[in-house]
Amino acid sequence: MHEPRLPVDECANKFRGRDKPARARFDDAHGNLTIMESTEPDQAPEATHGTTTEDADDFARQLPTPGRLIGLDLGTKTIGLALSDVTRMIASPLETIARKKFTIDVKALKTHIATHEIRGLVLGLPRNLDGSEGPRAQSSRAFARNLNKLIALPILLWDERLTTAAVERLLIEADSSRRRRSQVVDKMAANLILQGALDRMRLQSDQNPA
Repeated sequence: MHEPRLPVDECANKFRGRDKPARARFDDAHGNLTIMESTEPDQAPEATHGTTTEDADDFARQLPTPGRLIGLDLGTKTIGLALSDVTRMIASPLETIARKKFTIDVKALKTHIATHEIRGLVLGLPRNLDGSEGPRAQSSRAFARNLNKLIALPILLWDERLTTAAVERLLIEADSSRRRRSQVVDKMAANLILQGALDRMRLQSDQNPA
């Protein structure tokens, strides 16, 4: 079927307000443009940004079922990681990332996200004992905001007061050496952060069954 050819200015007018995608081809011989309707189905744009919440219910609603979550304990020199099972019942220590700069840290995190098919992140929020927030909590919030721009996954900020202290106490009771404690404390802290969030979401699910 012969394609309709229109002068350039008229063709431009035809493009305005079109409901369907279209493309144009320039005809050098006659100085005209050819409009061709796209046969591809309309597609909704993919999400390019993540979200951050402190509400476990809100976080759970954003998660597909099933799928693993990853927990993060953000330190000044390291990031401890923990991983849940696909049913989101049990957390396990995963790895400790030595921090370098944000883009490099995110690249390492993205590798784990792709490898384990992660569906959401739980990031520790180190509030003070009285509930106020100092520089470390502000740093965690800034990390989450920047991560939202690069990873299209929901993030739950989880109150991690006393988490690291609890891990240190457990390791001391287990008679771990100081060197050993320094190697595992961050991923163990991430494990407690993630397990706390998993337990909370499971409790809420049990109390409010679908």
